Amino acid sequence: MDPLGDLLDGVRAHTAAFCQAVLDPPWSLRICDEAPLGLAVPLRGHAWVVPDDGEPVLIEAGDVAVVQGPAPYTVADAVTTEPTVFVHPGNRLVTADGEDITMRKRIGASTNALGLGGAGSTLLASGAYQVRSVVSGRLLAALPTVLRVPREQVQSPIMDLLHAEVNRDAPGQQIVLDRLLDLALIATLRAWFARPGGDPPGWYRAHGDPVVGRALRFVHEDPARPWTVAGLAAVTGVSRASFARRFTDLVGQPPMAYLTQWRLDLAAESLRGSDATLSAIARRVGYANAFALTVAFKRVKGTTPQQFRAG
Repeated sequence: MDPLGDLLDGVRAHTAAFCQAVLDPPWSLRICDEAPLGLAVPLRGHAWVVPDDGEPVLIEAGDVAVVQGPAPYTVADAVTTEPTVFVHPGNRLVTADGEDITMRKRIGASTNALGLGGAGSTLLASGAYQVRSVVSGRLLAALPTVLRVPREQVQSPIMDLLHAEVNRDAPGQQIVLDRLLDLALIATLRAWFARPGGDPPGWYRAHGDPVVGRALRFVHEDPARPWTVAGLAAVTGVSRASFARRFTDLVGQPPMAYLTQWRLDLAAESLRGSDATLSAIARRVGYANAFALTVAFKRVKGTTPQQFRAG
């Protein structure tokens, strides 16, 4: 798997709260659902995404915004509009005066259509993602609080499919919505990283390089192999010095530093997500024993594996 695929693997729309809201101005949604990632796209009209600490971002019809949580933020018709509805975990909808309107209008078994007006000037679709993977932290670190991709750059029919699916009432609808939201996120991030004048992270740029991209795939697919700079240079068909220089220039860190970080991220993932012993995790990610993993883990992450698991 390529690096983006690996980092996205722990980001999932699982029983996702996908919502379409018909909104007449003035309107303002306060997003307090604590989701690590949110997606918003106006299917008609426009919206402002207003983080508490950051610049407001305008999204027009068909644009896609990906917003980092879990801190609350506001989506509104104007930057100055006060919140009229608060979106809580579980897609629970509460008005500013405390009225729970979650069940006011429902389509199918799992998606809400929030009717706050008639025809409405804005039709807003939104979804939430859980990030259960420690590994995905590298992806989140590469993203701004709010990223916007214009409609013409997404070049994907996923949004149209989401719009169609949310208005259906068919068996398996939640699974379909979850998977469509996953695809929507992938399409949006691809477009954002590839945008003109963009500055994608080194690991993303390097994926397209015939030498470094191949080395990254080897490292991601088989982290336990006793890799060396010479070994990676050999499997990519270039000299050791040329490989080390090329890798460092593209990725932004030397090959062995990248390998160590990848192994320790995988170890952290296993510590949090499994009951495997430290020795088993060590062997799985390329360390000879638990002691060697503990030394590296504490040096890089500032805590022992046992403390990390307990925390």
